[in-house]
Formats: sequence, structure tokens, C-alpha cells
Amino acid sequence: MSRIVFMNDRLVPEAEARVSVFDHGLLYGDGVFEGLRSYSGRVFRLDEHLDRLYASARAICLEIPLAKEVVAKAVNDTLAANKLSDGYVRLVVTRGAGSLGLDPNRTKNPQVIVIADTIALYPREHYEKGLRIITAATQRTQSAALSPRIKSLNYLNNIMAKLEGLQAGCVEALMLNHKGEVAECTGDNIFVVRGTKLLTPPPDAGILEGITRNAVIELAQAAGIDCREQTLVRHDLYTADECFLTGTAAEVIPVVEIDGRKIGAGVPGPITARLTKDFHALVRQ
Repeated sequence: MSRIVFMNDRLVPEAEARVSVFDHGLLYGDGVFEGLRSYSGRVFRLDEHLDRLYASARAICLEIPLAKEVVAKAVNDTLAANKLSDGYVRLVVTRGAGSLGLDPNRTKNPQVIVIADTIALYPREHYEKGLRIITAATQRTQSAALSPRIKSLNYLNNIMAKLEGLQAGCVEALMLNHKGEVAECTGDNIFVVRGTKLLTPPPDAGILEGITRNAVIELAQAAGIDCREQTLVRHDLYTADECFLTGTAAEVIPVVEIDGRKIGAGVPGPITARLTKDFHALVRQ
């Protein structure tokens, strides 16, 4: 079935949704994006996603040619045009077409693209039984080189780590920062449970501050769970009672093994189950 895509100022059939081969988003990964989820016809935390998109764009001196409210309408219109109540949205802004060379001043007409589709990042059995992951040798890009708070089109750092996981027979991989501290996985934030405490790496560990991550922190606090941002190393993961990942596409998914080491009892734990249930309730409100 042909999908409908929003391109700049209108909805078009996917066959007509094209960007120039000279677009710097294609040539150099010069642009920003957001992934969003729609539940029961409503986009989860749309305003927060748009705030992060526009902040990422400002950080790389990219002027988005549409106002936030116009982009918000484009997201909802694209979902409606594709008859999606529960769906996934990829919102992309490229630098625009220009001449060869890195100079962004030689580009024009940034492209605003909204794609809506369904997504199933992991099979259901992984949510029921938990993931096995490995630690990638590929380090998270240092914050001094490129801030992880910028959700840019260049995901090669994450892709290289993802390849390591896939080659090891795992669908996800853990990334450490240059100090050997736990940062995040290739597409998800990470949490561990130790005793009654819920721990997750702080922003200065080199993470993207995920929208789902923040929602889970809020849910934990509302449930009376002691949740803290804390510097973690692999020892903290290996000795944890529970571990889970969060992300827009992944939602909340348990991890039961890291680097061949069983986490806790080797099955999804009670705090993971509680927060998963609470998250599902939140997005359906």
C-alpha cells in the first residue's frame, strides 16, 4: 500500500516524496530528526519531541522553515492521511540542497519531511523473556566532539555498535563513553535496579536524554521508587538485580543477560514489570 508523506508544505504519495542528491542531509548527514509514537490517535509527548527537534536544529545552526505549530499539524495530518491510530512517525529536517563541500552556507531550502508507518522494533518474545546484549567496542562519541543531545542524521557511531551486537547474535549493544562508563545502547537508554533503587546514567555520561527515559523516571517517582541519575560502569550492570531499556520505538524492554552474564534471576524483574505496565497505561491516557 502506498504511503502518504508530508514534504515541506503538503502531503504527497511516497513515490513523489523526493530530495535532491545534492541535499547535505544525504551527502553529509547534515540534519536532525525525531522519532515519535502515536497511541489511540494521539502523539505521545509531541511538544517535548518538537522542543528537542528545534533545540537540535539551533545547535547546528539549522533554521527550520516551519513554525512548531505547523510541524505539529503536519505530524497529525500525516498520521490521519495514512489512517494510523497507533503508529510511528519519523520527522526529518535536512540542511537542504547545495554544492559539494561541507560549507552549510552554500545550501538552501531545508527539507521538512514527515513519514508515518507502523513499527515493531523487537519481537514480542523479547518483551516477555528479555533481551541478551553485549558491550560494543565502539565507544560513544565524546560530548566534546558532538553533543549527544543533538539528534542528528549521522548515526554511524550507533550503527557501528549495532553491527557488533548483530554479529554477536544480539539485537542491541551497550555503548561506553571514553572513560569506560556506561552511556546508552545503540538506540535506547538503559536503567538498572539495585535493591530498591532505580539507576540510570546522567546526561554527562554521553547520552541522548530520551523522552521515554524521562517519562519512566516520572513514573518511578510517582510510584515511590527511589530513582537516581548515577555514573555506572559495567560492574554495576553485571551485579544488578534487574535491567531494562527505554526508547520511543522500544518503549520499555527488559534485559536479562549482558556479555554472557545473567542479570539477577535471568528473567524480567518486578520493578521492570511495574514500570512497563505504568508506561502502557500512561500512553493510553
